[in-house]
Amino acid sequence: MSRAAYGPIVLREAQDVRDWGRALASMLRAGDLLVLTGDLGAGKTTLTQGIGAGLRVRGEVTSPTFVIARVHPSLGDGPDLVHVDAYRLGSIAELDDMDLDSSLEQSVTVVEWGEGMAEDLDDNHLAITLIADPATEVREVQLRTSGARWSTPAVRAALSALADESHDESVGLAGEVS
Repeated sequence: MSRAAYGPIVLREAQDVRDWGRALASMLRAGDLLVLTGDLGAGKTTLTQGIGAGLRVRGEVTSPTFVIARVHPSLGDGPDLVHVDAYRLGSIAELDDMDLDSSLEQSVTVVEWGEGMAEDLDDNHLAITLIADPATEVREVQLRTSGARWSTPAVRAALSALADESHDESVGLAGEVS
């Protein structure tokens, strides 16, 4: 199985996380699985809000902690967004019981707190780790890809460009924080 890593991507504030999510959405397609990892307040839902905006989906993207999963239908001809919060799930079996694999091919699926569980839904996935500096709003983002979907030259180039974008002051993102 093909794997690659990208980062660190440094984002100075919450709006930068949203903007980066919107940029990431431009390369996503139906069938993509994203597994988000990070402590409370690291920016997982904020990133998903940006992805939702980039995909042009209906409804405000909020944390699905208490409902476990929300489906945001596309407002256009793009894929729906399935937003899952696995924080309260106790096992892979509980995640499997949600039948996410039945909608995986028709939507972009984002699973917060899914590390160690959601990867089993599909061999092709993008793992995104967000690390927040507790003293600031700065986030460091690390990407890990798995599977053929993420290993094509075009996708690798797009992910590299997204990683490099954080170093471009013109888009409001910064590569180094002093």
